[in-house]
Amino acid sequence: MEGRSKQQATIQLRMPFVAIFLIAIAAYLVFNLANFQFFPRSVRQELEKIGSSITNTTLRIPAERGLIYDRDGEPLAFNIVQYRLGVSPNLVSDPVGLRSDLAEILGMDEFELYRRIESDAVWEFITAPIAAEQGQAIAALDEISLSLEEIPRRFYPQGSLAGHVVGIVVDDGLTGTLGVEGAYNETLAGQVLDLAVSNVPLDLPEERPPEQRGQDIVLTLDRDVQFWVETELQAAVENYGAFRGSIIVMDPRNGDVLALANYPSLDPNNFLEVKDPTLLQNPVVQETYEPGTVVQALTVAGALESGAITPFWTYNDGGQLQLGGRAIYNYYFQSFGTTDVASVLARESRVGAATIAMEMGGQDFYSALRAFGMGSYTGVGLFAEERGDLRVPGDPDWSEDRLALNAYGQGFEATPMQIITAFAAIANDGIMRQPRIVKQVISETGSEEAQPSTLRRVISEETAFIITGLLTNTVLQGAPQALLPGYTIAGKPGTAAIPTAIEIERGANTSIVSFVGFLPADDPQAVIMVKLDRPDEYFGYEVAAPVFRSVAERLVILLEIPDDNARRQLAAAAEASRL
Repeated sequence: MEGRSKQQATIQLRMPFVAIFLIAIAAYLVFNLANFQFFPRSVRQELEKIGSSITNTTLRIPAERGLIYDRDGEPLAFNIVQYRLGVSPNLVSDPVGLRSDLAEILGMDEFELYRRIESDAVWEFITAPIAAEQGQAIAALDEISLSLEEIPRRFYPQGSLAGHVVGIVVDDGLTGTLGVEGAYNETLAGQVLDLAVSNVPLDLPEERPPEQRGQDIVLTLDRDVQFWVETELQAAVENYGAFRGSIIVMDPRNGDVLALANYPSLDPNNFLEVKDPTLLQNPVVQETYEPGTVVQALTVAGALESGAITPFWTYNDGGQLQLGGRAIYNYYFQSFGTTDVASVLARESRVGAATIAMEMGGQDFYSALRAFGMGSYTGVGLFAEERGDLRVPGDPDWSEDRLALNAYGQGFEATPMQIITAFAAIANDGIMRQPRIVKQVISETGSEEAQPSTLRRVISEETAFIITGLLTNTVLQGAPQALLPGYTIAGKPGTAAIPTAIEIERGANTSIVSFVGFLPADDPQAVIMVKLDRPDEYFGYEVAAPVFRSVAERLVILLEIPDDNARRQLAAAAEASRL
């Protein structure tokens, strides 16, 4: 009895602890039950995610990319509809009939379709891409087991026309690269949607928010001018045996790029088939070169502006010049004796340009080149633009002989876009306009017109008038191949020795030639730059000047630029009416 009473006492002593333990367990279970019911961010949320993943999927809906037009509204890039087709086998009510219908629409093997339609999977992929017409035929079947998912594809209706300007789209239509597609990717792209949709079957929303669509872009390009320029460029490259070439047409009054052509060109529809990776770059803005004697025009303009020389300045050209331990020679070691400024430009005198740069001094000379945009981005609005390479006094690898070399366009690098922009400033009375390729951006809420903007005044109006007269004489005396009957042309041919070519052994395929000119000289409405790499002939006046003329002949018609006599008559008539 005594032992039993001790046992009972022990039990009674432990009972409160057991009760407390049981109450604690019950409280813990009640707390977790309440947490599961009332706090969805905890266990309940995780379980819901697991359940949702079985019947739902997160689908990324690509944005509808904005369209690209030329200045007259002609489409250069738009989107076409293609689809990816899938099936939910457990929802198929008539496998035989569905298999037969799909085989007829898609041209697929019925056995392959049978394998997928009879699958045990919740959802089975069938095929992609499907053309819009096939997608419409499948949608007309009104079969709930089928799902059509849009696949973005960019289409360029003009093919290779302006291919380097328009650009390409990669990553399933999500990322633009090259040209305008790359430079304005964020503007064109819109917003990608991540939607939770049922995958039994896979459903797509019928309506999408307007902000998902990208904005449309209107370019400054004129499709007709672009076509003509590309036609002339291809003929020039083939006729002169050049490796490749580029032509740019710009309106100096507002900086509009009316045409930009490269040959060989690029068809953005088939860029994946391009075997030469250099074709996936736009050499007008993405590659630099030594521009050669075309730069003499900028050297003379800068010297006139600084007061280092006057239009009547002369020097004695002995055919060579020593500077910084380097001997500078004229082409074919010619010496011209007493020579004026006009002859320096017309004869492409290297010694003359170097002498003028020495008259200016390094500070004024490089300030002038900087003012003309050498070594700076133009901001034209094309993908991955290069800034060029201009070394100046104080840079570690600059030496005194560079002053002479740079004066005639060797020893530094520029892009063709920089060169034509500099000449456009001369044509526009010394005022440099911001070059631009985009004219207008159109969104759901309206359009935004890109207004012409001024970068800076490079030279005075007086200096621009003088250098224009000198460049008019340069065409008459040094490049008559560029003359166009009825129009006064101001321009400058350029010849650049390829750095890898042996300096003395000049000949075919060892130079890059160019010609930059504007017309009418007294009222410039278009600047044209022609550049050909390694043609059969060595000098710019031999090759690039005739191409300039061929382009200009049709350009004045397309742009409706009246000849000199017509403009004088119109001016006289306007003056008479005011009186």
